[in-house]
Amino acid sequence: MYRFLLTPRWWGINVFAVLAIPVCIFMGSWQLSRFEDRVDSHRQQEDRSARAKTAAARPLEQLLPVDQVTSGRQASARGHYDAGHQLLVPGRTLKDKHGERQGFYVLTLLRTDGGKALPVVRGWLPGDAGAKADTAKVPAPPKGEVTVTGALQASENQGSDGVPGGGGPAPGRLTMISAASLVNIVPYDVYDAWITLTDTQAPLRAVPPAAAEGSGLDLKAFQNLGYTGEWFVFAGFVVFMWFRLFRRESEAARDAALGIGVEVEGAVGADGAVGADGAVGADGGVWPEGCAGSDGAVGATGGVGAASREASGRTEEGRDEGGGEGRGEGSGEGRDEAARAGRA
Repeated sequence: MYRFLLTPRWWGINVFAVLAIPVCIFMGSWQLSRFEDRVDSHRQQEDRSARAKTAAARPLEQLLPVDQVTSGRQASARGHYDAGHQLLVPGRTLKDKHGERQGFYVLTLLRTDGGKALPVVRGWLPGDAGAKADTAKVPAPPKGEVTVTGALQASENQGSDGVPGGGGPAPGRLTMISAASLVNIVPYDVYDAWITLTDTQAPLRAVPPAAAEGSGLDLKAFQNLGYTGEWFVFAGFVVFMWFRLFRRESEAARDAALGIGVEVEGAVGADGAVGADGAVGADGGVWPEGCAGSDGAVGATGGVGAASREASGRTEEGRDEGGGEGRGEGSGEGRDEAARAGRA
């Protein structure tokens, strides 16, 4: 019954199933490990952020370049603010006791003693960066040489959290905080990093540091979890389809062994239909192969059609009438002659 498993068709099905199931399980396990790595990285980043708030600030040069370890660490730099290149970063939200509020960052470049400039987010203000009433509240940066301390952050990009999409910034504004965005605005080199001040001037509010890219439970992390489920579903689907095909083939083989569903030559159909060779027709008569069909032509099964039977009937009727008259007349004349001879 199960000899069909040795056919070339089933060899292909079995090889595909044997290879597909482990691949799906491996890919699902790999996606799950990626999700777990992101969860562990998120926890480590939270721990580092908590320690960074109480840790002593380190010189900026010792923390560059910014990575997942140094992101959020307290950094210090010394120099003087370039008040002529103060920029506003619109479209930024900040959470407070009233919920999330729309506003803008106030960014000022700090010309360090090393010659490069460090973007410094001095704070956040609610409102619209294009409204004069809101921008008038921005305090002027301190004059002279200052030492700033704040959380170190990596340069933003289009995929960073909080960066709005759309066209280019208006004069005096900046869409995202990065050295690539500032290179055409200021005439000097800029660090590929920025800091957000812990202590701000009123009415500015401190901007909390963001988690390092790839270390939080963002959309990508939950995509890994979704892909995990998809790969395991694929593995289950392969198993399901294999058993479904196997059951169908085995049932067909069992029915063939019992003779169920097999056409037998000369057998009478369920409604008395003609079989392959000389089967009993609907009217119970035997229709030999090669006889005329309903219109006198030879049919597929060679059965006698209605028109052919009618013509045959008329022929037989004529023969019966002719033969009967001949026999009747001949017999009657002979009996009359014999009777007259006897009387004589």
